Amino acid sequence: MVTLHVDGSVSVEDDGRGTDTRIDEHGCVVKKPVMATKDLRFFDLSETERLPDGHPRRGMSVVAALSEWLIHTNRRLNGSWSQRYEHGVPVSDLMPVEADGTTGTCVHFLPSEALRSEWALTESDVARWSEQWPDLTTRLDDRRDGRSRSCP
Repeated sequence: MVTLHVDGSVSVEDDGRGTDTRIDEHGCVVKKPVMATKDLRFFDLSETERLPDGHPRRGMSVVAALSEWLIHTNRRLNGSWSQRYEHGVPVSDLMPVEADGTTGTCVHFLPSEALRSEWALTESDVARWSEQWPDLTTRLDDRRDGRSRSCP
């Protein structure tokens, strides 16, 4: 689900297994550092893996770095947590979130002002971007005018 919010922020939510989060040997919750570090699987390779649209895969750290703020909420079977970032830097610890019986990830972010536009994202844009993944169902919920208009 892609949601466009009144304040210009965007949230992208899925119902997957959630970002890998574990309890370390000291009993501390740690998650895969997908937001504030380069995705080491894809940086510094001579031939970077390409996404189906032809763009190089770079990882979520790019979204975090190009956002004024970003909140990563992670729901897994072993617990749920949220963490806030500002300009790509974590500004909070992992904070527990009350379990609701679901799994998945929500990334809610406000793009840097220079990247915001009045461009009208449409359901056909979202469908076109996801057409390379036939098992992926996408929806757009445009709340920019204060009303929710979810498109199947």
